[in-house]
Amino acid sequence: MKLQTAHVTNFRSVEDSEAFEVGPITCLVGKNEAGKSAVLLALAALNPHDATPAVLDKERDYPRRYLTLYEGRHPDGDAVAVTTTWLLEEHDMVAVREALGEGVLTSDTVTVRRRYGHRVELVDPDVDYRRAVANLLDRFELDAQERAQVGDVGTSSDLVKVLGALEEPSPRHKALVAHLKDKGIVRSQIEGIVLRSLPKFMYFSSYDRMEGAVQIEQAAAMIADGRITEDQFRGIRLFTEFLDYAGVSMSEITEVSTYETFNARLQAASNNITDQILEYWTQNPDLNVVVRIEQARAGDPVPFNKGTIARARVENQLHRVDTPFSERSAGFVWFFSFLVKFAQVKDEKSPVILLLDEPGLTLHGTAQGDLLRFFRERLGPHHQIVYSTHSPFMVPADDLPSVRVVEDQVVTRGARRTPAGTKVRSNVLSTDPDTVFPLQGALGYEISQSLFVGKNTLLVEGPGDILYLQALSDALRRRGRTGLDARWTLCPAGGIDKIRPFVSLFKGNHLEVAVLSDMAIGARSRKSASRTSSRPATSSRWRTSSSDRRRTSKTCSNPRPSPTSSTAPTRSLPTSSSPPPD
Repeated sequence: MKLQTAHVTNFRSVEDSEAFEVGPITCLVGKNEAGKSAVLLALAALNPHDATPAVLDKERDYPRRYLTLYEGRHPDGDAVAVTTTWLLEEHDMVAVREALGEGVLTSDTVTVRRRYGHRVELVDPDVDYRRAVANLLDRFELDAQERAQVGDVGTSSDLVKVLGALEEPSPRHKALVAHLKDKGIVRSQIEGIVLRSLPKFMYFSSYDRMEGAVQIEQAAAMIADGRITEDQFRGIRLFTEFLDYAGVSMSEITEVSTYETFNARLQAASNNITDQILEYWTQNPDLNVVVRIEQARAGDPVPFNKGTIARARVENQLHRVDTPFSERSAGFVWFFSFLVKFAQVKDEKSPVILLLDEPGLTLHGTAQGDLLRFFRERLGPHHQIVYSTHSPFMVPADDLPSVRVVEDQVVTRGARRTPAGTKVRSNVLSTDPDTVFPLQGALGYEISQSLFVGKNTLLVEGPGDILYLQALSDALRRRGRTGLDARWTLCPAGGIDKIRPFVSLFKGNHLEVAVLSDMAIGARSRKSASRTSSRPATSSRWRTSSSDRRRTSKTCSNPRPSPTSSTAPTRSLPTSSSPPPD
């Protein structure tokens, strides 16, 4: 089953979120206190995973300002907290067909909801009940006389009543009754099949940090008596999962009796961990993660002063030093721990939907991009993911349709402000600048990267210059003349003073830069300074136009001025007849 839409109501700040679509990976963007966590917690309560149990509590979760009005607002039953629609996959439809026959479930989309004080329930599935009854009669091979005794029955519940009222039911009648009593009526059978296939929701708001070392005998005892699952031992539990992730369990390591075998297993574990972790940690490629098992030293703190100690250490090949895992940066420890934890989740046999509240806050922007890549490549193929963020770097700028804006809206009536509650919408054109700031930041970063990815950039003063140059280039092409080469990117710099910061910021990209800018006669020193600053990154030959005798002039700087046609402007610009410099 795949989650298609979600609709949260009557839950904390969310009075009515409105229905919103959920894809393979869905990003909830909004400022602090907008209600992102409330949306995720409501989803978690629909069908919670055992690892992250969640319940609906009316006193805690129902909107507090309406709590005393609860019965009056919901006279027909308890309030609905979350309603979802799901797409049944082929194996789900096969299970229904095997149980009830062909043509009974007429849609592959179902609705599932959760109310306060109730279990998860299926809502009004599209079922052809007459077809279901006909399939039952065919399945138990009732003859014409037996069918005549049943009559025209529209539902399986009516069929049970009719069969129970027969004075002399046939053996086939009795077998059919026994089947319905055992399996249930048609609707309950469909509900059972759907709810058994319904994915569990795992909600994470606090992320475990792995311990850098564990005492083997102590950890083994915790595993044996079940204490390893307690919250205070989460770091130790994650270390044991880390060893499993490496492909070597604690028991396998400690039971090896010869040094060479022992050493080989540790090296294999270290290499395996390094290969898997550093695939998604691009901040420092000179790291190696090393697993060491050694006898305790009496002078070490408890419990590392006796028994056998397993340690994770990180070697920096560039600086030729190794440090304990726990002394690495907070971002590295978080990222490492996250990958270990969710590599285990990836292998869950039953379907799971991951609800991640603000992941990656301690990570550098590019590391957050690595985390998104891990979502797509490792988790996304196995599980749907819904995560919240207010970081521009966690917004998938290349997949904005997957972004949902979360906003706590207020209605103003005269001088009175009334809360409308949290809304979740796919329309990213929110009226609140704080809400859309992460989107603007993500788009700005993406646009800036697209501007400077190319090797050849023509800097102009502003957007107006871009429009004029594009219009002139198009006019020349329509007349069969030479226009600007498409491989050059036009970028507004904002004047001669902005060129030096531009080149200094992006000199590492080894750009070829040409400049077309107004320049007053007294500003020649700024031109010379800009040309000097551009030398490490670009060729820096500047050329002044023949109009330089005027008070102001257009100056074109081109590393290798391209020849122009006889009808080209006086200033030398990159053209389509001459490719960008090598």
